[in-house]
Amino acid sequence: MTNSQAPAALRFSVQSRPDPATDEARAAVLADPGFGTTFTDHMARIAWTKEQGWHDGQIVPYGPITLDPAASVLHYGQEIFEGLKAFRHEDGSVWCFRPEANAERMIRSAERLALPTLSVPDFIASITALVQADEAWVPAYGTGETSLYLRPFMFATEAFLGVRPATEVTYLCIASPAGAYFSGGISPVSLWISTNYARAGEGGTGAAKCGGNYASSMAGQVEGIAHGCDQAVFLDSSTHTYIEELGGMNLFLVYKDGRLVTPALTGSILEGVTRRSIMQLGAEMGLDVQERRIPIQEWKDGVASGELAEVFACGTAAVVTPVGRLVWEGGECTVSTEPGEVTMKLRKTLLDIQYGRTPDSHGWLTRLV
Repeated sequence: MTNSQAPAALRFSVQSRPDPATDEARAAVLADPGFGTTFTDHMARIAWTKEQGWHDGQIVPYGPITLDPAASVLHYGQEIFEGLKAFRHEDGSVWCFRPEANAERMIRSAERLALPTLSVPDFIASITALVQADEAWVPAYGTGETSLYLRPFMFATEAFLGVRPATEVTYLCIASPAGAYFSGGISPVSLWISTNYARAGEGGTGAAKCGGNYASSMAGQVEGIAHGCDQAVFLDSSTHTYIEELGGMNLFLVYKDGRLVTPALTGSILEGVTRRSIMQLGAEMGLDVQERRIPIQEWKDGVASGELAEVFACGTAAVVTPVGRLVWEGGECTVSTEPGEVTMKLRKTLLDIQYGRTPDSHGWLTRLV
């Protein structure tokens, strides 16, 4: 099928909210948006049935949803989601960073969870329609690292008790104004090595973005906090030897000889859009970018020898997060007490592209408004 023959994206009808937030209320939120606590006036919705496929695209008022107590998602966990941001540029336009990559990952997640796949054009059409309806909620340019966080998700709604793929599914996309992740400034976080818990296992759902992976990481995070750390780093479930990822971010190690190393995708690690972007930017900066299995002992030895210069985590919410202290039962080490030079250069380069401060030579930005 040629591009000219490809099916057109879904069209979205708009049902405007009768009681939208006042200008004053919205301005108060945008002055201090926090993260994930306040939501815009509307949401996108698409229905799917086995007979009709995806249909009935709508922009509707944001509000509670009604589920039958027997809805499949409540019993068998057929649910996936994505996370991406819309950025206001200096000329007032609104852009999204690599939405097609999120759409493609959602397709992979859907296939793993036996859910219907939503096409890339329909995914982008849904976020475009929502942002156009709620453009006033996109923070102004020049107000720090602010954005409109978008959360597309789908879940099984068919009411039945039985282990099989649901024949009725709902897709929604909601939006939330987001402030800077680091309200007090950027400083290295501390990580606890989780050996009692694994985030995901071989053949499991680790490469899919589904809620169950995040639920399984919480016990390890609680354990880490109890040991005075900010988050936990998870190891492979088979040998508890190799680094995988945090509960919601990928990891990178920066060596003094110019190597930028990240754990290889083994099927139990989520491939982050930010991760992929950083690998490309790192190569363009002249770094020797490597994907390979990294023993946790290599991190400890690298700190001891001075060979390891920086460590950072990355994801949509925090962009790039420097890591300083690594803690485990009976020991700890600190790679740095300040954000590293490579870490901050990559962080700035990525943000400058997202906010339109530097030209987008990669074609990563999609205009929404």
